[in-house]
Amino acid sequence: MSKRTAVKSATATATRNGSRVMSMISNAASGNGSNQAHSKDFWLRVARTVLTSRALDRIEEQEMAPKGLVTYQFSARGHDLAQAILSECVTHPHDGATCYYRSRPFVLGQGLTAEEAFRGSLARAGGMTDGRDIGVVHLLPRRERGTVLPASGDVGAQYSPGAGWAQSLTYYADVLKDESYRGAIAVALGGDASTATNGFWAALNIATTLELPMLFFIEDNGYGISVTSDFQTPGRNIAKNLAAFQNLQLFECKGYEPEDAEKNIRAAVDYVRQWQGPALIRVEVPRLSGHSFTDTQSYKSPELRALEESHDPLPKLETYISSPSSDKRRGLGGGAADWHTLVEEVERDVRAASDRALAAPAPDTAIVFQHVFAQRTETTEGTKENGPRMNLQDAVRKVLETELAANPKLLIFGEDVGAKGGVHGATVDLQVKFGKDRVFDTSLSEEGIIGRAVGMAMAGLKPVPEIQFRKYADPATEQINDCGTIRWRTLSKFSAPVVVRIPVGFGKKTGDPWHSVSGEAMFAHTIGWRIAYPSNTEDAVGLLRSALRGEDPTFFFEHRALLDTPQARANYPGDEFMLPFGKARIHKEGNAATIVTWGAMVDRATHAADGMDVEIIDLRTIVPWDREAVLDSVKKTNRILVLHEDGWTCGLGGEIAATISQEAFQFLDAPVERLAVPDCPIPYNTTLMDVVVPTVTAIRETLVRLLEF
Repeated sequence: MSKRTAVKSATATATRNGSRVMSMISNAASGNGSNQAHSKDFWLRVARTVLTSRALDRIEEQEMAPKGLVTYQFSARGHDLAQAILSECVTHPHDGATCYYRSRPFVLGQGLTAEEAFRGSLARAGGMTDGRDIGVVHLLPRRERGTVLPASGDVGAQYSPGAGWAQSLTYYADVLKDESYRGAIAVALGGDASTATNGFWAALNIATTLELPMLFFIEDNGYGISVTSDFQTPGRNIAKNLAAFQNLQLFECKGYEPEDAEKNIRAAVDYVRQWQGPALIRVEVPRLSGHSFTDTQSYKSPELRALEESHDPLPKLETYISSPSSDKRRGLGGGAADWHTLVEEVERDVRAASDRALAAPAPDTAIVFQHVFAQRTETTEGTKENGPRMNLQDAVRKVLETELAANPKLLIFGEDVGAKGGVHGATVDLQVKFGKDRVFDTSLSEEGIIGRAVGMAMAGLKPVPEIQFRKYADPATEQINDCGTIRWRTLSKFSAPVVVRIPVGFGKKTGDPWHSVSGEAMFAHTIGWRIAYPSNTEDAVGLLRSALRGEDPTFFFEHRALLDTPQARANYPGDEFMLPFGKARIHKEGNAATIVTWGAMVDRATHAADGMDVEIIDLRTIVPWDREAVLDSVKKTNRILVLHEDGWTCGLGGEIAATISQEAFQFLDAPVERLAVPDCPIPYNTTLMDVVVPTVTAIRETLVRLLEF
């Protein structure tokens, strides 16, 4: 029996909402007893974090923001005590936390310095992002406690990467047999309003169905900007609403009462550390400042404001630390003198940090374009073999199989990829060969699929999620956009090199508006992603293997009409064959005109140009695309047709045409021709589809017109 199973068995009789029972069990198991929890040193560390946070907020709000030096400021006043306590509990070397814009007290407790915090807010060099991201989008590579994963500017986007981190912990321990990960947890901090988002529910489903070691730390201040929490969850209490949710331990506390907060936060953390499953703790806190420094809170009544001020945790913490230990409030006996000494020390340190940050230089403009992609050496093709002829989808499966065998950190997942082997057959038998821990099905949530993959990638795994059709990626747009900018935003402190496989384009027998979308231009506009779009088996093998061994997030498009049809068949080039991104292939040489295309249009262009002295360039990759090959061909042929299946307006063809006009205009003997799908969805009826998607006849007619100009 595994340690995880043994602990779950030992605590199986505990009541689901019995916080006191779970606290006693967890303290006994972890050795974190109440004497340590209530030590004077513990509370002085908490106080230092809270006081530092208050001083940072005050200086930014009252001094820096009015001068225009800080343009984003979200005070944590009222949230700070609970976060400081939580941070004291997040100490495992492999703990990971995802947070949000009001999480600075937690990050301070994890090791962020006051000077770094100020530099982040001031957009100066020496902050966590050197002015690339706003100071409230927190991150912190591990110092002596946990790792704070890069936050998102999108509300609720922190949850599913947290679930991915949690699943990675169990994978390292249970599959890779690295016992150093056992007992580590993932924590996701969020406000009560964020529980209405897709990301929250996606992560909740992942964590509970897989019983992951993840803590949802929900700070409930009753408001989402000016909107009251009854618009976010009925009854204003997410914990009560989740009482019937399976595999979820629930806790609640008053985050402004030191003892109550510490007891329940520690109990929740210790419960999750035993790997019995996820927990959610609802922490009731006052939001003593506006949503941001520009928010006057005029929508709150004077009575409510007074009530919130009475729940300020700082005076309560002062009383708790300063009161005699014999006091009925169980004070620590620190004395007022000790408290005031600490206050003066923190004020002095934070003021000095402010002065140093204000004197810090602006970020170096020379490196602003660095870190969009990984710095890497050029990929070599390696040894090319003349293997058996096979379909594109079989070649994809072969590559996945060989890379799974070669890299124990590679995982494949998505809807129906497990027992079924994928709706397109690209993962058939992979679960049988490599097990359910490495090839597995997921819930029907693309946000959860991609977000989970991001968390896994930042934990050091190589996730390869599948999205069944291009249109189905739409719910994951938030996670996709965030993922692409992680490396740039963090100056390569973090990266998430996921490889997302997506079948795209029309089918060999049908079209329709939902399953037949190509849409590469939208992803080409998503910064930080590489995009492969092969037209044949050999290129698919080389590009997929390069992506799987690469360091950047990558989309790998598999055209539906090419998966198991003769147009794409080729000899398997071997288990080490790789292709560089950004290197086009001259599919057919010619001198009279050039066709630039990719995907299924390569075969149609070949038939259309039969008997013509036309050069056909297969780009193979959309990001980056081979500008040099295209320009060289134009300079030779002096005529060009840009052909693609994606939509006309803002399609990649427009970018290619603009590049030619700008850099090779003097070589043109005719206007740049474009042929693409008009601004119209792909029809279901195949006769209608042939009117919309460029056919061999339409391509040939365009070529004749180009040659006759």
